Amino acid sequence: EPPAWSPAPAQAQAAALLEEAADLLVLHRDFAAAVEKCEAGCDSLAAGAGPGPGPESSAEVKCSLCVVGIQALAEMNRWREVLSWVLQYYHVPEHLPPKVLELCILLYSKVGEPQVMLEVGSSWLRDQTNKRLSEYGSLLELYLLQVLLPLGRFEGAEELVCGCDVLDSEQQLAFLGTIGESRCQWSQQEEMRSAAEEQHNAVTESVLGALSQKLLTMLTLLRRALRSMSSHFYLLPYKKMLLATFLLYLVVVRLDPASPTSLPFIYKLVQLFRQAWAAVLSPIHRPPIRD
Repeated sequence: EPPAWSPAPAQAQAAALLEEAADLLVLHRDFAAAVEKCEAGCDSLAAGAGPGPGPESSAEVKCSLCVVGIQALAEMNRWREVLSWVLQYYHVPEHLPPKVLELCILLYSKVGEPQVMLEVGSSWLRDQTNKRLSEYGSLLELYLLQVLLPLGRFEGAEELVCGCDVLDSEQQLAFLGTIGESRCQWSQQEEMRSAAEEQHNAVTESVLGALSQKLLTMLTLLRRALRSMSSHFYLLPYKKMLLATFLLYLVVVRLDPASPTSLPFIYKLVQLFRQAWAAVLSPIHRPPIRD
């Protein structure tokens, strides 16, 4: 009888860490601790031997650890770190397991950043080893629908489908039909967006034109008012006003208003102000009315 299979110590340790990470993710909702367990499991596999026989090889355990780690990072809203975190264990995009690549595409598509997976998905799909995998067709469709078409990469999508020898003619025609429909929808959306922008620009120009007209009218009125005030103040008796100001300074600062000796100066000051006020309001010094 063949000897019973026993996993390597590194693989057994990684499997135990995988169970702990899954419990932390699902039961305890401790996402940071789950990521730490996943990292420890991947490090133990990297330090140990290669994959051994049995239903749970080290590659499967490593893939499961990365899946749990991706979910934990997404729960902590650290989705920007997911791709770099995964590639530190697989090094190149072509070596990513199908399940890990699928999760990455779905994650970055959900957060509205499908361009992150543009080069990664293209490299994986063009690898000859990956073309022999049973998941290749579903990943190709997912990459088209979630990455290329939302980004408007229609020519690249058509080249990828036509150059793929894994797909038969019916599958290629179906994919090309999907690409054509998406191109039409994209063109319609672009036309609607352009029309909306033109309408917005027209409204903005009309509003700015009205504001400019109002501003010009206000400036014109202000210029007329300043001109009228300047002509009005030009006709004032400046000498008398200056003399009255000087006498007021003498009375307030230099003299005591309660003293009997200050009364003649105060009387002269009042008379001077009356004469100046009468000169200002007289018909001779009134500013002419202009149209």
